[in-house]
Amino acid sequence: MASRKEGTGSSATSSSSTTGAAGKGKGKGGSGDSAVKQVQIDGLVVLKIIKHYQEEGQGTEVVQGVLLGLVVEDRLEITNCFPFPQHTEDDADFDEVQYQMEMMRSLRHVNIDHLHVGWYQSTYYGSFVTRALLDSQFSYQHAIEESVVLIYDPIKTAQGSLSLKAYRLTPKLMEVCKEKDFSPEALKKGNITFEHMFEEVPIVIKNSHLINVLMWELEKKSAVADKHELLSLASSNHLGKTLQLLMDRVDEMSQDIVKYNTYMRNTSKQQQQKHQYQQRRQQENMQRQSRGEPPLPEEDLSKLFKPHQPPARMDSLLIAGQINTYCQNIKEFTAQNLGKLFMAQALQEYNS
Repeated sequence: MASRKEGTGSSATSSSSTTGAAGKGKGKGGSGDSAVKQVQIDGLVVLKIIKHYQEEGQGTEVVQGVLLGLVVEDRLEITNCFPFPQHTEDDADFDEVQYQMEMMRSLRHVNIDHLHVGWYQSTYYGSFVTRALLDSQFSYQHAIEESVVLIYDPIKTAQGSLSLKAYRLTPKLMEVCKEKDFSPEALKKGNITFEHMFEEVPIVIKNSHLINVLMWELEKKSAVADKHELLSLASSNHLGKTLQLLMDRVDEMSQDIVKYNTYMRNTSKQQQQKHQYQQRRQQENMQRQSRGEPPLPEEDLSKLFKPHQPPARMDSLLIAGQINTYCQNIKEFTAQNLGKLFMAQALQEYNS
């Protein structure tokens, strides 16, 4: 799986020369405006993503694929997709970029939309805010301005509601990624916080009239599903697992805070030593001047006191963003459970 994630970033870079026409001259986005205001997805694309995970996704295994479509004003229309094939690191002969090129060439031959407009990825309990996703989305969005990443959560979908969200990197984060400077000063100057890293784009799922008629016919013929489990008051292990993942991320955040505090203490201590050294040199030069001796030669203080390397702050921002995602998931889950509990309480009081 590691090789496939690396391949995602390289394939995104190669798309600038082959599929960059998908986004040129059609978006309104600038440095302060998003080029995409809405994402319209065909229902068949959603089914393909779900089927891809059901066939290849297992547990924490992440499945990924390419989104194809076109841009209409400020609306991104996703009309097709195809998955990245499952392969291991032992498949040295497999060329993922070549595979994508052959797939798009085949789609073009049968007159199907073949322009890159982004990519999709499944997630495990909402754990998608990672450096790999950030790098891949930057490569896509840098090559094609309107690119999005679709995040599909199969666990939440299995509970009865489709969980599919579209994200883009904010213009501020794009500028920082272009400069490749993730120092604390650069992030502070760009006003980058975990809330200003990703922006969610509204999604609209659209079906053709024939598909709607077919679904209506299938609904009439199908037996009524037993949905009493949706009213069950017992909480599933979803909440416990999300809380466990949240605790792990909080532990990582606390470790990063300790590293940053250690860096600040060492920097402050070095500044004091540097100041004391300059005072001693000044006093010694004054004594030498009183004796008529020449002053000591100037020394490069940066060589004597090498500055400490500040810890990377981007990882801390990603951890904070992932913590925020977990908190939102817990909020949604507990709100549903509390709603069922209040409803059960009202029914019990009514019956009694």
